[in-house]
Amino acid sequence: MPCDRWDSPPAFDWKFEMSADGALGLPSEGVSEKMGGGANGKTQTVILSGDIGGTKSNFAVFERKGKRLRKLVERRFPSQEAASFEQMVRAFLDQLGAGAKIEAACFGVAGPVVGNEVHPTNLAWPVDAEVASHILGTRRVRLINDMGATFAGIDALEPEQLVALQPGTPAAGATQALVAAGTGLGEAFRVWTDNGYQVIPSEGGHADFAPRTEEEIELLRFLKKQQTWVDVETVVSGRGFYELHQFLGPGVDHPDFHAEGEDPAAEITHRALAGGCDICLRAVDLWISLYGAEAGNLALKTLARGGVFVAGGIAAKILPRLTTGRFLEAFRQKAALGEILSAIPVTVVLDPEAPLLGAAATAAALL
Repeated sequence: MPCDRWDSPPAFDWKFEMSADGALGLPSEGVSEKMGGGANGKTQTVILSGDIGGTKSNFAVFERKGKRLRKLVERRFPSQEAASFEQMVRAFLDQLGAGAKIEAACFGVAGPVVGNEVHPTNLAWPVDAEVASHILGTRRVRLINDMGATFAGIDALEPEQLVALQPGTPAAGATQALVAAGTGLGEAFRVWTDNGYQVIPSEGGHADFAPRTEEEIELLRFLKKQQTWVDVETVVSGRGFYELHQFLGPGVDHPDFHAEGEDPAAEITHRALAGGCDICLRAVDLWISLYGAEAGNLALKTLARGGVFVAGGIAAKILPRLTTGRFLEAFRQKAALGEILSAIPVTVVLDPEAPLLGAAATAAALL
């Protein structure tokens, strides 16, 4: 059945409420029980939101009451272990049971939306709105870029879920930019229109890696020996930590680097923060400088005088090192334009569920 498609998430005007168990956060063991009908046995009508990433995919259902959305259940799936998008959607519906009827759905996906489909750069299978529409039994299905979903979710966050790296002076109605390092590197910006902010998706994470220092030039040479194409995402992403560690300390190894199911990035950042490995600390600090430089590049290209948001799963985990000044130093070092960049607010998004909340609000707006 056909699907509704829009070019950008609508202006955010939804409020989120805590579920009965008292939290909007992810349950430690996913959905513990299936949804049932109400006391009269009727089917419960809900909206579905999804955040489809290269490492994990989160699904949740929300109950809509006026302009309020209340999250009922949530489930996380390892994206790399799934055979297809369809498999994950059906698995989540099985968790819900027969007591739920989906009236609208939105999926934020890490990749460009072309027509009704997304081919995520870090996954082997596509995300197809037509497939979701058929499974869910509703034509109100929308795919948006995960950065658009994140922007919409940021608007719903409380002040304590944001940390200002640089307060700056935001210009009213000015462009805002978003950079988010995780499995990959997401980038987007939004511009002010008569109808509020309009999100402009981007695949800037796949632009060329541009070294700034002699050390970074040597890093590029090191990476070019292993691969033909070196984009920004090669270094400013989760996998970038291991590349930087290998570059800085080729003879330094840790057992967990090669253990099945272990992520070298988690080991490197943990040792860096705990003070257990000098190479790990140097790798994290270099990664932060590269991240700050790319955020500054995006701020200049979009003239984001309304602010730059730093999201994704990594920033919050390494916040103690992110706030040492390295990020902002690299962010501001742009020849004659450092003064402009020093006035731009730079804010870290702590809540990893921002894309999921944004997708929920976008789905609700379809009704």
